[in-house]
Amino acid sequence: MHAELNKILVTRLVKYQRVLRKLKGLGFVNVFSNNLGDAVGVSSAVVRKDFSLINIPGNKRGGYNIDILMEDLSRILGVHQDKNVVLVGCGRIGQALMNYQEFAKEGIRIVAGFDVSPEKQNADAGIPILPMTSLKEFVKTNKIEIGIIAVPESSAAQVFDDMIRAGVRGFLNFTAVELKCHGRCDRPNCPNMCTICNVNIGLELENLFYLINIDSKSSVIGLDAGV
Repeated sequence: MHAELNKILVTRLVKYQRVLRKLKGLGFVNVFSNNLGDAVGVSSAVVRKDFSLINIPGNKRGGYNIDILMEDLSRILGVHQDKNVVLVGCGRIGQALMNYQEFAKEGIRIVAGFDVSPEKQNADAGIPILPMTSLKEFVKTNKIEIGIIAVPESSAAQVFDDMIRAGVRGFLNFTAVELKCHGRCDRPNCPNMCTICNVNIGLELENLFYLINIDSKSSVIGLDAGV
C-alpha cells in the first residue's frame, strides 16, 4: 500500500511525469534522480525519497528506466483513467480554457461547458455549451468528477453548491472567491470528499508586484549600505 499522497507530493509526481515524457521524446532510455531534481527544482535526495514513498526502487548506477518509471507513475496517478472535465462559466476565461491546446497533450478533455446565458449556449459546438439545468444529468451520465469554475464572483458560491449536488468532487476555481466546503469535506466522514484548488490570478499578480518591489528595495538598501 502506498503512502498517502498529499497535494505537494502529487504535484511533484506530475512534474516528474512531464519531464520523463520530454526525455523519452528526445530518445533517452534512463534518467537519474539528479536529472529529475534539476528539472523540477528539488534535490536528488527529494526525488529518491518521493519514489521510495510510493515503492519505486532506483539503481544508483543505471538510474531509472524511463518507460518503467512512466508506467509506475501513470498507475499511481491514475493517468490511464479518463480525464474528462466540465467547465461552468463560458465567458472570456472559460472560452480561453476551452481553447487551450495544451490540455489535450496531458490527456485532459473539457467535454462540455455550462452557462446560464442563452446567448452563450450552443449544443452543436465542438465543445457543447449547455444550460445549467443540464449539469446534473450530464455529470451523472458521463461520470464526471472534475469541474472548472470560471463564473463572476457573485455567482461562485451558488455554482459551487450546484456542482457539488451534481456529483462533482474536484474543483479548479478561477474566481476571486476562495471556495471552501463548509464542513462537507471533513474527511473521512464527508459524503462528497471534494478537493478544491483556488486559482486567484489577480492575487498572484499582486504578490509578484510586491515581491519585485521588495527585491528592488533590498538592492537599493544594500547599495546604500556599501554592501
